[in-house]
Amino acid sequence: MRSLETILNAAAERAAIKSLSYAGELTPQETFEVLQQGAAALVDVRSQAELDLVGRVPNANHVEWAFYPGMLPNTEFAAQLQAQLDKSQTIIFMCRTGGRSHNAAVVAQQLVSKAYNMLEG
Repeated sequence: MRSLETILNAAAERAAIKSLSYAGELTPQETFEVLQQGAAALVDVRSQAELDLVGRVPNANHVEWAFYPGMLPNTEFAAQLQAQLDKSQTIIFMCRTGGRSHNAAVVAQQLVSKAYNMLEG
């Protein structure tokens, strides 16, 4: 397993290349390694309908980015995220394809210590 520093540096390099406002982008494998080291919390931003259809990720927090049907934005996303998580935590966001988790990381980067997006959903 690679060191946490090596993984997070690679994620930060991806963020710098894309001029992202949050800490970085992690591959699914890197996310797994970071979570195995207990260095972050995972937040699944998929809709409740998606969770009901395909299942949950064990030990992940859940805050919907948008509501099914219609994928209406969750206007309480930031407040719900703050209620579930410690501001000092490093957070990794995931969704089905990586789009909503990117948006969640953009919002969260002002709310938590470090916010990362998991690529590929």
